[in-house]
Amino acid sequence: MDNLDAARLQMAFTLIFHIIFACVGMVMPFFMIVAHKKWLNTKNPIYLTLTKSWQRGVAIFFVTGAVSGTALSFELGLLWPEFMKHAGPIIGMPFSLEGAAFFIEAIALGFYLYGWNKLPEKFHWFTGVIIGISGVASGILVVAANGWMNAPSGFDYIDGKFTNIDPVKAFLNDAWFTQALHMALAAFTAVGFAVAGIHAYQIYKKKQIELHKKAFKIAITFAAVAAILQPISGDLSAKDIAERQPVKLAAMEAHFETEKGAPLFLGGIVDEENQEVSYKIEIPKALSFLAFGDFDAEVKGLNEFPKEDHPNVAIVHYAFQVMVGIGTLLMFAGILFFVSLKKKKWWELNKFWLAFTILAPLGFIALEAGWIVTEVGRQPWIIHNIMRTKDAVTPMPGMIFSFYTYVVLYTILTVAVTWLMRRQIQFLNASKI
Repeated sequence: MDNLDAARLQMAFTLIFHIIFACVGMVMPFFMIVAHKKWLNTKNPIYLTLTKSWQRGVAIFFVTGAVSGTALSFELGLLWPEFMKHAGPIIGMPFSLEGAAFFIEAIALGFYLYGWNKLPEKFHWFTGVIIGISGVASGILVVAANGWMNAPSGFDYIDGKFTNIDPVKAFLNDAWFTQALHMALAAFTAVGFAVAGIHAYQIYKKKQIELHKKAFKIAITFAAVAAILQPISGDLSAKDIAERQPVKLAAMEAHFETEKGAPLFLGGIVDEENQEVSYKIEIPKALSFLAFGDFDAEVKGLNEFPKEDHPNVAIVHYAFQVMVGIGTLLMFAGILFFVSLKKKKWWELNKFWLAFTILAPLGFIALEAGWIVTEVGRQPWIIHNIMRTKDAVTPMPGMIFSFYTYVVLYTILTVAVTWLMRRQIQFLNASKI
């Protein structure tokens, strides 16, 4: 394995873990403060128990997110020094603001964790609101930097040099809004369904039913709203990609030939060598309409672009199909939840809770698939149409050993987090309310 492959694998492996930790850290505070607000309004001890249980989860994932995020920060400089040499002065603003948001979140978390019976109730609750807002802000700022890699702006690139740098324009690049919106909704969907699924499983097992039903309702409400809104966000993202990164769109759909009135492919097995997609379902003219709002619009195929500029079509296409398929399923599950509020008898059925238990991990699978589409779909560029990934990697040998080290460390971290969260659920089930 050469340095480029080892560096890419290490970055991908780190991101696969960090994105889960980060998303839970972004979203869980909102569940916590809703439960806390219900406690303040009703003085129902169930909501207090739930709030304190969720706050421990927030603290655990804040720490693990900080650890994995710090590792990523070092990796940018150590694995991709040529990238940071040029990109650092341009996209340093969102990273520095993200650091500020992180410190605000840390301070607010300290107030919240140790402020029980010491701070005024309303101020104490408001520190939880700050935790949630700061976490989402951190996520948006990081995604803005990633958006710049897909839509570089805020500089002039002349004779291999980056000049006339405008950090504000770089921060507010053409991709930041659609990527940040899509990512935020994906985070609320994934975490909401995961948390709701955990509580649904406890109900299915007949443990602390009243408590877990209240927890389920809070988490699934956030998840259902986000899942229902996600297709709108996805449509905005697809139209944006069609304009700025047509080769990525072609890879997402495994669309090899340029044509007007291009069909949308559902499923299919990609054969890049023969430029074919077999066993697919075609929806006539749907891709042209979804990409450009016109059933007869021309969609460029992969053959329009040099072979060396193609991403791995099969990986991008399969990841895109997984993301869209799961996203659609979760959207219908969100609608099912809102219908169930009118049909309360459903909540007495074991199969209702079993269904949401099965859905628990799917949001995170879709989340990971979406990031694969974003990152692999941009290849072979680290800065789209400006710098290739192979030109940004470190020349230092032995990256494979660094990769193996990170695999071991992140595996240990994951086992530790899983053990801690399992203990929290056991404590919750054993609590006397």
